[in-house]
Order: sequence, then structure tokens, then C-alpha cells
Amino acid sequence: MTKPIWIKHATQLATLTSERKGPRSKEGMSELGLIEDGSIWMESGLIQAVGTTKELEKLYADRMHEAEVFDATGHLVTPGLVDPHTHVVYGGSREREFEMRLEGATYMDIMNGGGGIHATTRMTREASEEELMEQTIRRLDSFLAHGVTTVEGKSGYGMNLETELKQLRVMKKLQEEHPIDLVPTFMGAHAVPKDYKGREDEFVDHLINDMLPIVAEEKLAEFNDVFCEKGVFTPEQSERILKAGKKYGLIPKIHADEIEPYGGAELAAKIGAISAEHLLKATEEGIQSMAKSGTIACLLPATALYLREDAAPGRRMVDEGVAVAISTDCNPGSSPTTSMPLVMNLACISMRLTPAEALTAATYNAACAINRQEKTGSLEVGKQADVVLWNVENYQELQYLFGVNHVKTVWKNGVQVVNDKVKSGSKSLTGL
Repeated sequence: MTKPIWIKHATQLATLTSERKGPRSKEGMSELGLIEDGSIWMESGLIQAVGTTKELEKLYADRMHEAEVFDATGHLVTPGLVDPHTHVVYGGSREREFEMRLEGATYMDIMNGGGGIHATTRMTREASEEELMEQTIRRLDSFLAHGVTTVEGKSGYGMNLETELKQLRVMKKLQEEHPIDLVPTFMGAHAVPKDYKGREDEFVDHLINDMLPIVAEEKLAEFNDVFCEKGVFTPEQSERILKAGKKYGLIPKIHADEIEPYGGAELAAKIGAISAEHLLKATEEGIQSMAKSGTIACLLPATALYLREDAAPGRRMVDEGVAVAISTDCNPGSSPTTSMPLVMNLACISMRLTPAEALTAATYNAACAINRQEKTGSLEVGKQADVVLWNVENYQELQYLFGVNHVKTVWKNGVQVVNDKVKSGSKSLTGL
């Protein structure tokens, strides 16, 4: 029988609790539920109590001798980070394209020349399940090391039934075998395969009639995503795909308005998508529509940085009442990173979110964007014991000291999965 875990004396405990229900917007994104001299009691994989150290000392006075104790003096404690938009399962690598972009090639130039997503599709089709498992485990381990305890993963590097199913089955296995919670999204509509060029509507029919039924029958995905972009899928095609997925119980998501305004944000609101992703070029009408519909804006500042584009208008979205989440967009072509701490930093620097808003966007709102807010995203009694202890004293310092991984310790379902051993001269932790 495992011991209960007691974290005590956290200089700042950011619980992310709030009386507001559902994804948080406007001033709600700044409500972090801060507790000074904070304490958490974790047992049986769940959070059993949260409060001040004095409160928990009184509550568990007769059981303190049972617990494994971690003295968090001088440290910030938060919920495990949640990444609500990744393409984490893929084969191969595309580092050459990094140089091509620096030489002036655009995303669409590379894709139309046979690179980009088509290159990853080829490598993913060629990879075995075992090879995809091995590569993805390395990425998930890196996510954990950066304080991420829940990750959404999309298919979409197959664009044929065999490979789409292979990606989703790898995710299903990893959900069982890896500590991270891996939430699956079917994205057969990531691009139009080369052999369907000029026959895009036929591919949409194939996806709806042949792919979606099997994905649903095998219960391989919870969400259905589509890349609504000029030269990829039109708003009309995207709507057909998302409506078809809804008939099978798949919740709609949408890649929207990344390269140019294309009505994706408006479609997200119309279709009732749980989230719209990217949104670099979203129109004012689209932003207003999302605010009214409650669709979450999942913003990807590392992707904009990597592509040398202006970031999405995160500040304007928050001010207009859109609930904002943030993500790495981990993928081989436009954001090959697993660092959610860096993404939080960039959300502040390039999108002008406040440090509190950035933390909300990477925890509670991110959990809402993948329908996991009842399990994770905040430190509340009964939720999964997904907890990160940081080598900083407060949430402002976490965002201020950018480009550094400040993770000290990570617990997933109450099990310690990351332990950055203390170096000479560093702050120390009892129990490590």
C-alpha cells in the first residue's frame, strides 16, 4: 500500500479554483485561487485536501506519521499543465525545412513542393506501430519533464484509413502504458492526400463514409478536427466533416484562420466546436461569435514564433470575452517543442496575456478545451493528483524567467514521475 503524500509550506499554492463554472474568460482568467503557506494531501491517486499548512496539520493530526512529506518552502505549486493541441504521434523528422524557412520558403511553398505534412505522412505511413510508440514515448517523457500531465493527440499524418487507425491505436496503447493522460482526436482532415488532388470532395466523402464509422466503432477518438484553410478544406467541406463526426458522438474541433481569414472562427461558433485552434488571422466577427458561443480559443504562440508570424490576438480575445487556452502544437514541421513553460512565457510576451491568464490558459482552460476539467486542471478535492512543484516562489516568477524549465517535481495520479535532483546551492526539498 502506497503512502499518502503531504506537500506542505508551499510559498505559493495556485489551486486554480474558482466559483465560475466552465471555461474562464475576462477577469475569470486571473483567478488563481492562491494560498500562501499552502498544503496538499494526496492519497489513492486523488487530491484529498487542499488548504493552508495549519489547516491540514489540524485535519490530519492523527495521520501525519503515515505520509511521505515534501517541504515546499520557497516553491510554487500548481496543477499539472495540460496541453490541449498536439500532433505528438508521427514518424520521422523535418529539420531541413527549418533551414528552408530561414531561406524564405513559406509553409505552403514547402507543402506544395512535397515537403511539409506530405513528408511526415510518408514517414508515418512507413513506420511500424512499435516505431511510432518508441518515438512518441520520448516526446511524452519530455512533456512530463516540463510539467505536463495531460496531452491531447491528433491523428492526421496518415490521410488513409490504415495509418489514421495506426496513429489512434498507438495513442490508445500509450494511454494504458504511459503515465501521461493522452486524449485522442481524429484528424483525417489534416490535408488532402496527393492522389486526391482535384478531387477534394471525393476525399471528404471517403473520410465521412469510410473512416469515421470505423474510428467511432473502435472508440479510438473523442474529438474530430479539420484544417479549415484556403487550399486545404473549405468552410463548407469542414462543416460537412464536423457534422458527420457529431453523428458518431465525436466532439468538433477546428484548425481555423491560421494563414488567412477564412471564416473558421465563425464556423467554430456555428457548429458548436469545443475549441478553435491557431486563429492568427481570425476576424473581429469571428472573435465575437466565439465569445457568444463559448468556443475556446486554443492559441499556439510557439508555432507563430517558429513560422515568424505575428501571434494570435490573445489580449483582444480575452478582453472580448473569449476563453483562451494555450498549447505547444507539438508537431514536426511548425512547432517541434514539448515545452509548455516556454509557451506560457510566449503567451505573455507575444500575445500580452498576464502571468495569471497564461497559467489559467495552460491548466484549467486547457483542460476545458479537451473536456477534462472534472478530472484535472485545478487542485481540488476529488480530482486527479496531478501536481507540479516549481523551483520558483510565485507564478509571476514562473513567467518572468522565460525560456527555462523550472520544474522540480511532478506527481501524476499521486505518483512521483519527475524528480529533478537538487544541486549544490539550490533550494532543497525534504523527501527528495
